[in-house]
Amino acid sequence: MSPPSLGVVLVTAGSEAEADRLARHLVDSRLAACVSVLPVRSLYRWQGEVQSEAEWQLIVKTDLSQFEALSAAIALHHSYEVPEVIALPIVEGLPAYLSWLQAQVQEP
Repeated sequence: MSPPSLGVVLVTAGSEAEADRLARHLVDSRLAACVSVLPVRSLYRWQGEVQSEAEWQLIVKTDLSQFEALSAAIALHHSYEVPEVIALPIVEGLPAYLSWLQAQVQEP
């Protein structure tokens, strides 16, 4: 069973370059242990209109006790007026992976 503070944060970005820049910043600053980046198509309502856009999905593996700092960093470095930042807890996982994840988001 995982420690209750470990989780996944979902973030979308408008370009691969932005997604890579955000992912690098989060890992470099130890706000994330790992960020997976995938191309996606998002359909959503924005300012009364339905939009369909190609985006990049970031799957951020982190310690959710750092969520406030992580979401502030995303908001500061993101091009969207209202970026997606959604946290989900990890309820189970391979113990060795979860230990690695926890170690990566701690100060050395």
